[in-house]
Amino acid sequence: MSAPAAAHPRDPYQLGRGHEQGEGQSQATGRGEGGPASKRVITAYGFWIFLLSDFVVFAGFFAAYAVLRDQTAGGPSIRDVVDPSRIAWQTALLLLSSFTAGLGSLAAAKGKLWLTEAALLVTGLLGFGFLALEFGEFAIMIGEGAGPERSAFLSSFFALVGCHGLHVAAGLLWLGTMMAQLWAKGFRADIGRRLLCFNLFWHALDIIWVAIFTMVYLMGMVA
Repeated sequence: MSAPAAAHPRDPYQLGRGHEQGEGQSQATGRGEGGPASKRVITAYGFWIFLLSDFVVFAGFFAAYAVLRDQTAGGPSIRDVVDPSRIAWQTALLLLSSFTAGLGSLAAAKGKLWLTEAALLVTGLLGFGFLALEFGEFAIMIGEGAGPERSAFLSSFFALVGCHGLHVAAGLLWLGTMMAQLWAKGFRADIGRRLLCFNLFWHALDIIWVAIFTMVYLMGMVA
């Protein structure tokens, strides 16, 4: 009498496609239990790699500023060109915009279009206010002869702070595009992944600004 046939091993690479699976098949959960991760997890992971590369770029600007912050060539230092109240308003606006962006993400997760659009709109207005204050500060400094060509310190200052400002401007353009896509197409899966990446990007800008506020403004004022 022949031995019974061995049971087929469970194949972790047989992925579910939204219908009932036969014996030996398993559903892909995106948690390492039934095959590769979901598109949302893969997208977030890939975007984090991009953000890490961006952090490396900013690390170079921070290093340059740390070396050159005392090279004023007899010109103004950070205490001579910066209005502390303006910087406080900039910081408050950007941190608050990160909070409203988080509210928009929560509203999107619940499928509430109007609340999502309202939160993103407030986020955009706060970010625009931040940029307006920053560009106003740059205009005043240049008008007083404290432009980036005045000294190595001012060159590194404009490079570091200006690079962050360009990122915020790019984020606002991205935000406007996301709002239009949500309004026209609703909560499609691909749009949801783009909204996730935008939130990661915007929160990363907050982290970088906290580092700028601490190293450039706070430490520069008390030095």
